[in-house]
Amino acid sequence: MADIVIKGARVWDGTSGATQDATVTIRGNRIADIAKAGSTVHPDDARIIDGSGCTLMPGLVEGHCHPSFTGITDPAELGRVSPEQHMLLTAQNLRLLLSHGFTSIFEAASAKPMLGVTARNAIDDGLIDGPRMLAGSPEITTTAGLGDERMRHIHQESFGLVADGPDEFRRVARECIRDGVDVLKINISGDEFVSHARAEITPTEPEEIEALVRVAHAFGKKVAAHARSSESVKRAIRAGVDCIYHCDFADEEALDMLEAAKDRIWVGPAFGLVHNCTKEGDAAGITSEVAEDLHLFRKFDATCATYHEIRKRGIRVVVGGDYGFAVTPMGQNARDIEHFVRFFGYDPIDALKCATSVGQSLMGRSGELGEVREGFVADLLLVRGDVTQDVSLLQHQENLAMIMKDGVLFKDPLHGIRADGLIRAAG
Repeated sequence: MADIVIKGARVWDGTSGATQDATVTIRGNRIADIAKAGSTVHPDDARIIDGSGCTLMPGLVEGHCHPSFTGITDPAELGRVSPEQHMLLTAQNLRLLLSHGFTSIFEAASAKPMLGVTARNAIDDGLIDGPRMLAGSPEITTTAGLGDERMRHIHQESFGLVADGPDEFRRVARECIRDGVDVLKINISGDEFVSHARAEITPTEPEEIEALVRVAHAFGKKVAAHARSSESVKRAIRAGVDCIYHCDFADEEALDMLEAAKDRIWVGPAFGLVHNCTKEGDAAGITSEVAEDLHLFRKFDATCATYHEIRKRGIRVVVGGDYGFAVTPMGQNARDIEHFVRFFGYDPIDALKCATSVGQSLMGRSGELGEVREGFVADLLLVRGDVTQDVSLLQHQENLAMIMKDGVLFKDPLHGIRADGLIRAAG
């Protein structure tokens, strides 16, 4: 098929501090040419897209994504969904994410073994629509840790794989790698909704973390960690964890350690869950009284203070807010970009970088994705309005005039989201 030429848009390239008027040509799955507006000569059969009044920008990256979290109120609900039904619901969420402009996701844990791997492979094979993804393991935890829903009298499954001691952590890590995961997720701290292991408790021991990380890195896999307590952050850094989520209660020593390691790590606040529980929780049964009892207002304040400091120290931060719970419906994911501006002190451009070029660095795709640059893969959004001035534009599907992944128009400005068939530029 013919080239696709996008004219009339303001182009934000994913790294610069401003937009520019340019004409962008897509050939095959790559950005073939970026030229000054009005200067491009294109073939007569090229598909012309009028981007007037829009911003052309890189596709979004969800850096803390749980596509197999299906609107739950209680983690044990995930264990009660059959694998077959769970896979269908996961596929539905993946299409929803792509329809909201997320062309890449870093899976921060799968709710069951093989869900993420199966979804990733199905997307790569063209069986289902969804973002390109790195597939995660379930959340590897300890007895009495976050994700262990078992009771003395009832065996319950959740999103956790339970291991105790370095040998079991090695075994579980190797089993997940055998399954084909790209990312191993480990829960180092507790969380406020775990009555016996609140957020500032650190159940997972250094030797267990180190054992898992050594196995993962030996196989070339990344490790992501749930780490709310200050001690859990320190243990994650010492063990060589790649991506450290939350860090809400990081003290000065932990912040210094994060800064010293900033060239090799990423962090992610996963702030959507904290925000919605404290600001919009009533609809999901999280009243202000419940939020207070769970110390969530304190966590909100701690997270904001921590990420103001993380921003000042130049540590790489990715968006992604623990969406997939009843209180954080899937599809709200782009709200995190505005949260970075409103609550963490980012300017709009830097918040957008977290959602694009910084996200692709976590994906391991810097140099070919996350920027509007000649030779890069054509993962692109055409957004109505100037998103570099108002990042909230990305929260509304009607503002996404075009969604392109790998040179394919998933959402066409003329025809909307495709039901079947592909509109692809020719190679």
